[in-house]
Amino acid sequence: METIRFRDEEHEHFYNQMLKERNCYDGYHRALFYTLGIARDTRNHIRELFDFSNGGIKPEGLSAAWQTGSSVRVCRLAFNLWNGWSEPGGERYSMPHELFDCSYAPYFFEAIRLRYPDYCRVLTPVFRRTESVR
Repeated sequence: METIRFRDEEHEHFYNQMLKERNCYDGYHRALFYTLGIARDTRNHIRELFDFSNGGIKPEGLSAAWQTGSSVRVCRLAFNLWNGWSEPGGERYSMPHELFDCSYAPYFFEAIRLRYPDYCRVLTPVFRRTESVR
C-alpha cells in the first residue's frame, strides 16, 4: 500500500477513525473522509456534512455559519469525489480553478489519488529522444 500524505496528525487520526466507524474502506469513503479531514472546521462538524445513519453526504452543511472559504472548498471537493455532486446553479464552484486556489491543493491531489487509485498510479516517465541541433 502506498503512503498517504496527511496534513497533520489530527488529519490522519480523523481519517482512520472515520473509516473504522463506517467500517468501509472503498475509494468513495477513503476520499471523502480524507478530504473532510483536511480542515479542522470540517473535522469538527463532520456530522453536519455526512449522515452516518444513512451513509450519505449532507450538502446543506455548505451553508452553515461556521463555514469559511477554505472549508467550503474542502466540502465541495469531498462531495464531488463522493458521488459527482456539484451545487445546482453553482457548478462552476466545483471547477479546479475555484477549488485548488488555496493552500490545501496538495492534499486535494492526494484525495483524488485515493478516489481513483487505478488512474493515479505512479508511472514511469517517457522520455523522447530529440535530434541534436547542428
